[in-house]
Amino acid sequence: MGNEFSLYLRFIAARIRGQMQYRASFILDVISRFLVNGLELAGIFILFHQFSTLGGWEVGEIVFLYALVTISFALHEVIAQSFEDFSLTVRQGEFDRILLRPVTPIVQVLASDFQLKRLGRALTGVLALVLALMRVHLTWTAGKLLYLPLVILSGVFLFAAIDLIGGTLCFWTIERSEVINVFTYGGVFMSSYPISIYQAWIRRTFTFLIPIAFVAYYPSLYFLDRTDPLGLPRFVSFLTPAVTVAFCAIALRFWSWGVRHYQSTGS
Repeated sequence: MGNEFSLYLRFIAARIRGQMQYRASFILDVISRFLVNGLELAGIFILFHQFSTLGGWEVGEIVFLYALVTISFALHEVIAQSFEDFSLTVRQGEFDRILLRPVTPIVQVLASDFQLKRLGRALTGVLALVLALMRVHLTWTAGKLLYLPLVILSGVFLFAAIDLIGGTLCFWTIERSEVINVFTYGGVFMSSYPISIYQAWIRRTFTFLIPIAFVAYYPSLYFLDRTDPLGLPRFVSFLTPAVTVAFCAIALRFWSWGVRHYQSTGS
């Protein structure tokens, strides 16, 4: 495992060096992504010009939700976006080459499309976090300071696990299913607002089936000192790391099963 991680870091370092050869292009890409995603953030403030609260949540609290999910999703895009385009790797027979190399396939796939320019979305999330903290009266404790980066990191891995499941499906469908995009991009949008405002079947889906609600909503109940209007116990706010580990384990098992049953494209 240590050797694989070291090799992965070497792959990433090489890609970063390559991307830094065109710094002007890199900076423009980051700025454009920051501005485009900034429109989403602006949309939240525009919404609250018409409504003072949404499901009992004020604008600062909603922006806090948006910040957590945006930072997590953006960092996931940097390290795991390659699985979103994995169908092309399978169709072109490139995965056959990957299997022939003496490096774990998942490491090769992850390193194949590492793009720092996607940090532009993360900068939008950081800005949202700053704006949220200016509007909410959040009482910081040592526990909250330690838990915040753990929640963000958990969100990164949870989104990556969803993409891994979507990539694995490409072994049989050849094309990435749009259903997966419902749980990634759709999940980002949904998680930017309190899950309590949605219908029961949506809440159950994104809590128990694809646990995106643990990226921002449940941890935010702890950070913002709120109680769950749906009546779930307070300890649920602290389950994000455990839920992420369990979901990642399921995704990895599914990936391993898919690799074992991969029969090539025949090309």
